[in-house]
Amino acid sequence: MNTSGPSGRGYVVAFLCSLAFLAIVDRVCISSAKSDISAELGITDTVFGWVFGVFAVGYTLTMVPSGWLADRYGPRKTLALAVLLWSLLTAVTGWVNGTGILLIVRFLFGMAEAGAFPGAARAISNWLPVQERGLAMGLLNTGSRLGAAFGLWAMSVSVLRLGWRFSFVLLGMAGFLWAVLWFSWFRDRPIAGLLGSVAETRAHPQDPYVDQPAKARDGSLLRSQSVYLILFQYFASQFTFFICFSWLLPYLKTQYGLSGTMAGMYAAIPLYCGALANWISGTMVDAVYRRGHRSLSRRLPAMCGFGLAGVAVLAAASMGSANGFVFCFSLAIFGVDLTLSPSWTACADIGGRHTGTLSGAMNMMGSIGALVSSVSFPYLFGLTGDIKCYFYLAAFLNFVAMASWRRALRD
Repeated sequence: MNTSGPSGRGYVVAFLCSLAFLAIVDRVCISSAKSDISAELGITDTVFGWVFGVFAVGYTLTMVPSGWLADRYGPRKTLALAVLLWSLLTAVTGWVNGTGILLIVRFLFGMAEAGAFPGAARAISNWLPVQERGLAMGLLNTGSRLGAAFGLWAMSVSVLRLGWRFSFVLLGMAGFLWAVLWFSWFRDRPIAGLLGSVAETRAHPQDPYVDQPAKARDGSLLRSQSVYLILFQYFASQFTFFICFSWLLPYLKTQYGLSGTMAGMYAAIPLYCGALANWISGTMVDAVYRRGHRSLSRRLPAMCGFGLAGVAVLAAASMGSANGFVFCFSLAIFGVDLTLSPSWTACADIGGRHTGTLSGAMNMMGSIGALVSSVSFPYLFGLTGDIKCYFYLAAFLNFVAMASWRRALRD
């Protein structure tokens, strides 16, 4: 394989997309199995909110360390180890016999999965020139959305036919295979040199993020307003999005009286919209960047995305039918996912040799947003008796995030 050419970089991006696909399949399978697990283990909805949320706690605690490990030891070792660990825990989930042990396994599972996306961001930063990273980051997140859509449907069918316990074991076996193939094939950097050639890295010598020495950026990260704005906006995006991985399928079943299979099909629609949004956003980021609008290439897709998400979430709250709700919520997820490629690309822009660490910090804020989302969904309904409160809060966060991007990347 010509590791320095476009085909070699394409293989790397494709492998990382399969990583994102696998990671999210393993993450959302708990949502498809929620009803069966609750019935067998006697778990209430409020407690199951913590089963969803405790994943985010573990994910948050190890996000920055996982990014640092990817920077220090390279994505080859760190991603192989992460996938091995979370696949083991996925398989173990099929053997739990009580609420306490399920909470512990999901917490550890979150810790293990924390290394996936920072490690992938580090690999993309190592292998791709800056003018190609937007689409690569978009495709990475496209893989995750397709994984979620497939996982919600496939796990619903698997639970129905094979039972939830054996379904988790099968998913664990798939992860072991991925880890072995990745470690055997991947190398941390192209053989012919970082980013294929020096010329590619200097395609835009006027870009403030490309040619300045990494050391010059290191000390300025904590003093950069853009860093904190990017961290917050990722909290907002994941607050809105995480309902897809937690309460959306159970909500559709109970609110609209859908069967498990039908709810799984409906719950997958927003994720397919998210997959399309990531591809569109990544293409837009690179296209605008090549026209010389470097800061705007990150800010414009993100601002449009958060604006659309805020309006669509408000509309979803007033829908009385499953079709209307899914249509509006799909628009919201389309908008939220327009922001992902700019977010991850901005981390590579600003982070330099600390891309993994900064990506980990951003993803940590996202996991905090996911935790707050998964817990607040049932609690806000319990406190107010009106599920619309959750959607109003999500809309508010989206609009604030849109304003944050307006000021980002200006320092």
